[in-house]
Amino acid sequence: MPQVVFSVDQSKSMRDQAVPGHNRWHPDIPLAAMVLPGQEFRVECREWTDGQLGNNDSANDVRDVDLDLTHMLSGPIGVQGAEPGDLLVVDILDLGPVPQETGGAPGQGWGYTGVFAKVNGGGFLTDHFPDAYKAIWDFHGQQATSRHLPGIRYTGITHPGLIGTAPSAELLSRWNRREQALIDTDPHRVPPLALPPTPPGALAGQATGDDARRIAAEGARTVPARENGGNQDIKNFTRGSRVYFPVFVPDAKLSMGDLHFSQGDGEITFCGAIEMGGYLDLHVDLIKDGMAKYGVSTNPVFMPGNVEPRYSEFLSFSGVSVDHDTDTNHYLDATVAYRRACLNAIEYLKQWGYTGEQAYLLIGSAPVEGRISGVVDIPNACCTLYIPTAIFDFDIRPTAAGPVRQDRGQCAVTS
Repeated sequence: MPQVVFSVDQSKSMRDQAVPGHNRWHPDIPLAAMVLPGQEFRVECREWTDGQLGNNDSANDVRDVDLDLTHMLSGPIGVQGAEPGDLLVVDILDLGPVPQETGGAPGQGWGYTGVFAKVNGGGFLTDHFPDAYKAIWDFHGQQATSRHLPGIRYTGITHPGLIGTAPSAELLSRWNRREQALIDTDPHRVPPLALPPTPPGALAGQATGDDARRIAAEGARTVPARENGGNQDIKNFTRGSRVYFPVFVPDAKLSMGDLHFSQGDGEITFCGAIEMGGYLDLHVDLIKDGMAKYGVSTNPVFMPGNVEPRYSEFLSFSGVSVDHDTDTNHYLDATVAYRRACLNAIEYLKQWGYTGEQAYLLIGSAPVEGRISGVVDIPNACCTLYIPTAIFDFDIRPTAAGPVRQDRGQCAVTS
């Protein structure tokens, strides 16, 4: 096993670890560990909400989750010799749930998928599903099943939802400035257009006193992907992946977390993956002056992993950029088109006895494929959602006999 450079006791909050992590992006968060180019090492992670959700049959914990505490990240890990302008080369050697442990923390043999309430984060289809829901998944090696979605079993594509380097002070200022400008276009929107720095709930690693308060006041929230990588939620960024991160500060300051057992393209529910704590085994190296050499400055470049499950047959649903609820056409809007593809898939799955909420949780967590199929045929963009047929224990394909509707229970709901 590689050397553990960041350890986590899953029975404790990230705040109570021997070396705490952080939940904001800021260049001045102190290093938690230092590694050398060419080194292999292990990083242990808490689940992204720091254990606010439990293995139960109620979604009250999803409804009441404190998002100011998220995402709990392990790090920052310094890479000796890294300088602004370099590319940090990160290989994912292995990752998974908490090894050889069962217990109450996500990752200890189980994980969850959640639909957040519209008033507290929402999701891709929040106007159609405004309340909170949850499904618990049990891990069986590489596969997952759920008592809340019977008749389904699939192989997960484990990956870190969130990994990235620290921003420079100048880049952090740009993030906060441009995101505040977006918020100002509709400051009372629910859910909001973006999240500004929020001192309540902030964790600044080992920083204390005035430094910790300044980081809390200035630190960028970890919700979106940005130039440093961050919360990209790429399902194929798994074992065997190599990513080239821009370096903006000395030592690079690499941080990571938000581990997923499985996820569909888009992480559609916002908490759409099967969330868990666990571990990451990494190898790092440097390409000096790599940002200028390769023109990599606004986002990382990565090579996908090579462990995708072998699903060969899919039932695919298409959508175009028309809001059918209002009969409104949107010009080449891929977001609207993908939303319609998702809604079409949900409506189809309901004919087999799943509730809309169950179907929504399924397409967020299962290894579905989402594709931008056409963005040139004015006025309608076309997007498609591919669902593997083998994840069901019955034949999901249309036949002349019609769908066999069964009572398939319900996901966890709020009281």
